[in-house]
Amino acid sequence: MAKPEKVEAVGEISERLQEADAVLLTEYRGLHVGEIADVRNALREVDADLKVLKNTLARIAARDAGLEEFASMIGGPTAMAFVRGDAIGAAKALDEAARKYPVLAVRGGILRGKVISEAQVAQLATIESREVLLARIAGLFNAPAQRTAGAAAALLQNLGSMLSQVMAQKEESVTAA
Repeated sequence: MAKPEKVEAVGEISERLQEADAVLLTEYRGLHVGEIADVRNALREVDADLKVLKNTLARIAARDAGLEEFASMIGGPTAMAFVRGDAIGAAKALDEAARKYPVLAVRGGILRGKVISEAQVAQLATIESREVLLARIAGLFNAPAQRTAGAAAALLQNLGSMLSQVMAQKEESVTAA
């Protein structure tokens, strides 16, 4: 019979797995407490939190959430980064932490309810941030307006130049006559 604390813990993990925008699975074997704290702080900055979980409870919770493939990824010293919002930022934070602490390994995760591999998490980390992508899109929308404004300004400038030339010719013809 399961202890009530374990049943409650499984329920909480299962709920977090279902509610999170993304979950990134890491192996932290060889990291010291201070290094894990650094990783947690980096993730906190991108609205994610790192939780060290008991593998058995995490597997049960993943199965309860209908994530059998994800449950099979859980093993060894495992921590999960639960992401609220920008999964790209969390993947980048973990990628930077893995470069800083080579023993930290990202094993895979869940993105919008679908299991993703370690390679897919690495690809996610190479995508530019949401803000940069939005700025590029805004620039694309703004570019035609800027070109139109530039063309209108050039047209007005050319019109002004043409009018001044016509006036100069008329003045020459008046003075010549």
